[in-house]
Amino acid sequence: MPVSSARAVAGRPQLSGTFGMVASTHWLASAAGMAVLEGGGNAFDAAAAAGFVLQVVEPHLNGPGGEVPIIGYSARDEKPFVICGQGPAPRAATIGHFAGLGLDLVPGTGLLPACVPGAFGAWMELLARWGTRSVADVLGYAIGYAQAGHPLLPRAAAAVATVEELFREHWPTSAQVYLRGGGPPAPGALFTNPDLASTYQCVLAEAAAAGSDRLAQIESARRAFYQGFVAEAFASYFAAAEVMDTSGTPHRGLLGFDDMAAFTARVEEPVTLDYHGHTVCKTGPWGQGPVFLQQLALLAGFDLDDTDPAGADFVHTVTECAKLAFADREAWYGDPDFTDVPLGSLLSQRYAAERRRLVDPRASDQLRPGSPGGRAPLLPPLPGAGGPHPAAAASGAGEPTVGLGEPAVADGRVRGDTCHLDVADRFGNLVSATPSGGWLHSSPVVPGLGFGPTTRGQMFWLTEGLPNSLAPGKRPRTTLSPTLVLRAGSPYLACGTPGGDSQDQWTLAFFLHHVHHGLDLQEAIEVPAWHSAHFRSSFYPRESFPARIHAEDRFGQRVLADLAGRGHEVVTDGPWSLGRVCAAARLGDGLLAAAATQRGLQSYAAGR
Repeated sequence: MPVSSARAVAGRPQLSGTFGMVASTHWLASAAGMAVLEGGGNAFDAAAAAGFVLQVVEPHLNGPGGEVPIIGYSARDEKPFVICGQGPAPRAATIGHFAGLGLDLVPGTGLLPACVPGAFGAWMELLARWGTRSVADVLGYAIGYAQAGHPLLPRAAAAVATVEELFREHWPTSAQVYLRGGGPPAPGALFTNPDLASTYQCVLAEAAAAGSDRLAQIESARRAFYQGFVAEAFASYFAAAEVMDTSGTPHRGLLGFDDMAAFTARVEEPVTLDYHGHTVCKTGPWGQGPVFLQQLALLAGFDLDDTDPAGADFVHTVTECAKLAFADREAWYGDPDFTDVPLGSLLSQRYAAERRRLVDPRASDQLRPGSPGGRAPLLPPLPGAGGPHPAAAASGAGEPTVGLGEPAVADGRVRGDTCHLDVADRFGNLVSATPSGGWLHSSPVVPGLGFGPTTRGQMFWLTEGLPNSLAPGKRPRTTLSPTLVLRAGSPYLACGTPGGDSQDQWTLAFFLHHVHHGLDLQEAIEVPAWHSAHFRSSFYPRESFPARIHAEDRFGQRVLADLAGRGHEVVTDGPWSLGRVCAAARLGDGLLAAAATQRGLQSYAAGR
């Protein structure tokens, strides 16, 4: 597919205007964000409103008990920032505790993998520091949809139907919310969550009681969640409930009131890398964000400008660089408060040049982390192994469960995923966020609240000495990875996608198409997508499939056969099945742009 053909595949136009742009994975969230901009709010107000709506209308993809990393550019401060909305493991969560339960992996569902829910605190931090609107202004849209209802997405309805028996037999608090009519809701039916609406109304009442000061109201709302009635409800439920999880045995959770009360969303500097006139900003190594930058550092040594954006040469080169970068993620990334991550070495030109020499015309089937600064890498245990092992060949673990994205529920038939949103405003602000966790099918609803906890703790390893080993108060290495890009020092692009380990593959391909192939945002999104499954999954049951790539069949048989001939194990997926990239940009001279993929038939951009 030459570049001209790539331009022809886009079924939607790139939006452009001068007032404001919102792109997200659900049209109602995009509309809510746009309504806030129309009401005089800025990009950060709009992002918070859209983020809270996503919790309501995509309950199978995120929830109020989940987490969110946020990357923004403040025109007032003239610099980018990161908000870490990833809550840590409970104080009682130790490797010894799980060993005592006979577990060698953290379960993917239930209460045991619960961490502190960080999303609410992150949205409040964004609103307090950079927003202009009140808590009521940004929460009102979510409350409206929870109370009056919203058309339930077919995939959300399917998720509920799949876990109906789990809810009836083991998670009655979830059945009370999602099976209120006696059975699963129908696709497209008006769905309400009165308990969630009531929870947020109580939060607003606490905020209003603080008086008329906006910041005082925001802090009061935050306290209500982390030190008030929400935290109390969590603590009471966790102290008493034992629920079925992926291990096949009921377990009691470890999250307590003190864990909630101690949490504050952190503001951090982004990790950056310069690439072809752009400065790309990502989260720290508590997320997988720097793997995007490592891929760029490797790709800087290749001439991609003249490659076919949907050709085998491009896919092979990018895939082989991804394998090297993700191998380093497995060996080195973790919460930098607990582990020494050699990020400077990993992102250096010298290290990239050394690693680039490993890229071969044939697809590698080895997992090959590097040795930055001469340090020896350690990888997580292979299936059946008792401890960490030196870098070696990756080993598969059987066929994957159905679907792509984030963790599967106990029966392995349904997976969670993630949401995304991007906003650009007329004031010069730009923001990107990737909310996730608290999936309706991954953890039971906390009584009276209308939502359940995150299960992000499943991303920890129960082996001592690894960068991402479980420890009390430690942040799990998340896959959530929004992207912010500067051009000539000015805010330019916000983008991202759901998709677990694939996020920094799908978004990277979009970015490369835009930078090297000259495609606009919408065209770059709609080029056929692919991703590698070569490295170990971040989610239970932690499979890996060496040399495997998943590719949309729109690549065509000639390209797919070429890739197979180079040693890739090619799994062909549907024509519009991989990724849900969204983007918003400031193009210069006050012109704004936005785009959202037609994949999944629910992501939309709005703007004027």
